[in-house]
Amino acid sequence: MAQAAAVAKPPAPPRRRRASATPRRLPYLLIAPAALLMLGFIAYPVLSVFYYSLQNFNPTKPWRNGYAGFDNFVQIFTKDTQFWDTLTFSAKWVIVEVGLQLLFGLALALIVNQTFVGRALGRALVFSPWAVSGVLTSAIWVLLYNSQTGITRYLADAGIGSYGTSWLSDTSTVFPAAIVADLWRGVPFFAILILADLQSVSKDLYEAAEVDGASRLKQFWHITLPHLKDAIVLSTLLRAVWEFNNVDLLYTLTGGGPAGETTTLPLYIANTSVDAHNFGYASALTTVAFVILLFCSMVYLRLSKFGGDEK
Repeated sequence: MAQAAAVAKPPAPPRRRRASATPRRLPYLLIAPAALLMLGFIAYPVLSVFYYSLQNFNPTKPWRNGYAGFDNFVQIFTKDTQFWDTLTFSAKWVIVEVGLQLLFGLALALIVNQTFVGRALGRALVFSPWAVSGVLTSAIWVLLYNSQTGITRYLADAGIGSYGTSWLSDTSTVFPAAIVADLWRGVPFFAILILADLQSVSKDLYEAAEVDGASRLKQFWHITLPHLKDAIVLSTLLRAVWEFNNVDLLYTLTGGGPAGETTTLPLYIANTSVDAHNFGYASALTTVAFVILLFCSMVYLRLSKFGGDEK
């Protein structure tokens, strides 16, 4: 009996080889060079800004350099009136620009989403300004606003206005002129994102709405807009951050003038660091701008319920 039980006993299962740790670590090893580059080119400069914000650092006046503590921040909020002026203009610039770009971008996306002859060409023309760099956009509009060869000369030939008028040097026209120049490049960004989201809206929803007698306006309000909510929230947030940090266009068009009328906070920071060489104070201004953008972004995403389900 014992011999039979020994014969009937099944063989022991083969030992499993210990899985090598290399395949599991391979993805991390592959992304390690890119992660190190990002750490070097992004994290280090950001941390350097925070460090220099607590310093008096001016290469042209090395005898004044040293630890300043929170003196730079105290000066920003208590003594620097230009900071509040530039921050106010930055808020005005972002609200007007992003609002208009969203409206025109949404309108263009709805138009090019329709079926018509030459739709491909129309889409290409709508999206083409977004492919132009910011500096080249500024150069184009500087030529268009030139008092000798630009728009104002042809308007004067038609009896509208006078010769030699420059919209960029007049405090009453410089803001609308800058707005129009940036709209030309910013509107396609919204049109691209919104059109991409419009492609995913089911046509069955519109057909069912038509059967129920819903008008075009009701279809837009109850079907299109709810579907575009996340795309609109994301695009407005991204564009608001970019417009707040807009330097190239305003610097090339107006240089912050006339009389500081178009000086945004980032442009003020650039002038403080590059022209005045006051890198410590400019770093403190940059830190304040970063905190403002971070706080506003968090509040905006919280209030808009980005990514949440509609109730």
